[in-house]
Amino acid sequence: MYAKITGFTLLASLFACNAFAAGNPEAGKASSAVCAACHGAKGISATGAYPNLAGQKADYLAAQLKALRAKTRVAPLMNPMAAGLKDEDIDNLAAYYAGLKGCE
Repeated sequence: MYAKITGFTLLASLFACNAFAAGNPEAGKASSAVCAACHGAKGISATGAYPNLAGQKADYLAAQLKALRAKTRVAPLMNPMAAGLKDEDIDNLAAYYAGLKGCE
């Protein structure tokens, strides 16, 4: 019984890991240039005015971009940026930024 529980826990943790994000990090990197203007080339913002994206969880990033696209999260600079993103674009960007090393 213990082995089954341990195996299930291990399997569940693998699916929760950012490494298994739904998007394609390489495709996200290719489309991240517009993000870099404010959020930095490697997802680390140069100023406190813009949040760091590097190292954030993919699910969190995707949810925020989808909320910005739907305008359920209002941010005058980001709503137009997210408006043209498809779900696949969002997943790719989220996978890319989740795979980058965050601030320490």
